[in-house]
Amino acid sequence: MKHHIDLLTALDAMLEPARFKDYGPNGLQVEGKRSVRKLVSGVTASLALIEAAVAQDADAILVHHGLFWRGHDGCVTGWMRQRLALLLAHDIHLFAYHLPLDAHELWGNNAQLGQRLGLVGKTRFGEQQIGWLGEPAQGSFADAAALAAHVQSVLGRAVVLVAGKPGPVRRIAWCTGGAQGYFEAAIAAGADAFITGEISEPQAHYARECGVAYIACGHHASERYGVQAVAHQVALQLGLAHTFIDIDNPA
Repeated sequence: MKHHIDLLTALDAMLEPARFKDYGPNGLQVEGKRSVRKLVSGVTASLALIEAAVAQDADAILVHHGLFWRGHDGCVTGWMRQRLALLLAHDIHLFAYHLPLDAHELWGNNAQLGQRLGLVGKTRFGEQQIGWLGEPAQGSFADAAALAAHVQSVLGRAVVLVAGKPGPVRRIAWCTGGAQGYFEAAIAAGADAFITGEISEPQAHYARECGVAYIACGHHASERYGVQAVAHQVALQLGLAHTFIDIDNPA
């Protein structure tokens, strides 16, 4: 067993949250009372994830999307009360890391998604250098439709494709989650295609007008891999049991 501070220290050492200007607090968001022997990881600190962690007698939960965000009114009512009440009733610690978990060079969301898609990242772009730009390890895709089919096959869910110019796709930019705002930076970086979790209204026009393909593969689907990789590494380091629990989300 480990003290929860040992887990916090290990996570902070790996993810270096002080390097990032983020949308909410990174680190220990809810303190429990238990010594940590079993860690559960998941994408979002939803009620369903907390219930699953309780069922597995977990002592701590690590997520990418925590409970507290910039702009939240601070009231403990409704869904917030339900989630907090369950964590506190079972003395479970909740750890959350947002941008630091996206950015880690080996175990972060972008690194892990690129690895699964067979993309070799070479450069970083965008705000706080979160976005990745690289090339397929096995050579270019015939066109944007072929890349979209590959992404869909790897992630196991339908994607939204807005095709750019015809022809081969080699320089591919990606940034997991809700990174629609990185598309213009990806275009400026010279990408042939951009992969992220979500699409908003302006991006379809940018794709058609600039000739750069846009692929939205699902916010949740694109961010399933980093949190479990980080939790696995820290669990190995500290001698903890670890289980990743995937709570399905169509978004």
